[in-house]
Amino acid sequence: MATKKFSTRCKDCERLADFLVESKKKFPDYFCKPVPPFGDANAKLLIVGLAPGLHGANATGRPFTGDYAGILLYNTLHKFGFSSAPESKHVKDGLKLIDARITNAVKCVPPQNKPTPAEIKTCNQYIQQELLALSPDNIVLALGRIAHETTLRSLSLRLKDYPFGHGAVHELPDQFILVDSYHCSRYNTSTKRLTVDQFEAVFAKIRELIDS
Repeated sequence: MATKKFSTRCKDCERLADFLVESKKKFPDYFCKPVPPFGDANAKLLIVGLAPGLHGANATGRPFTGDYAGILLYNTLHKFGFSSAPESKHVKDGLKLIDARITNAVKCVPPQNKPTPAEIKTCNQYIQQELLALSPDNIVLALGRIAHETTLRSLSLRLKDYPFGHGAVHELPDQFILVDSYHCSRYNTSTKRLTVDQFEAVFAKIRELIDS
């Protein structure tokens, strides 16, 4: 597939495009388009999530805004100096990211929050462009295994050489540093798979890497 510039009018994945149309009918005030990245394109930290939430980024048009997963993320970003406010409610709330940028491996909300392997592969061209624009002093935070594996595939790196693990730090050859975390989803936090302390420990490590 030829690489093309990201557009909120992308309809490359038929299932996702149809789901956006259905969502718009049910929720006419929602954004219901492919969600663009948010933050400074020249930021030191790039955070890669999975996909927009139906009542979160799909509604607001900003990654991790308006849904439960964003509560922990933005509060932690603010605590470690990456955000101007601890809460992100909507795109006009005045919140600004500081030396940080947020994107998703899949730009459209998928049914049941589960993109197919084919959809992840199709959307890979966009995250690949974002990653290849980074320099060795950048940090990429992968929220969850799919974001981790998508990042590695974008760089044609073997997954077995860089196993996913919460808090793992991977120095990629001639590339940025990849840091892993469990996704800050409601499921992970409610089951205590991911605690606030665990998530903040990852950001403390990132802050240290950037400041050094």
